[in-house]
Amino acid sequence: MAFDVELDVRQMACPMPILRAKKSLSGMSAGQVLKIVATDKGSPKDFVDFCKKTGNELLSSTEAGGEFIFLIRRR
Repeated sequence: MAFDVELDVRQMACPMPILRAKKSLSGMSAGQVLKIVATDKGSPKDFVDFCKKTGNELLSSTEAGGEFIFLIRRR
């Protein structure tokens, strides 16, 4: 899937991936897609909760080789 901005938060522990994603999303326009690459094992749950609370849309959440990849559409 296409994305507009990519955010690499590998090797960062909670809450840094969420804080960096929040900052990136705030600089994006409505409808744009943010791709996040994380290694924190708690990040799948964290990003589900984050999207529910903020109204942004979690388009996908996948895991490959110890890395989690999220696509989030800005509300």
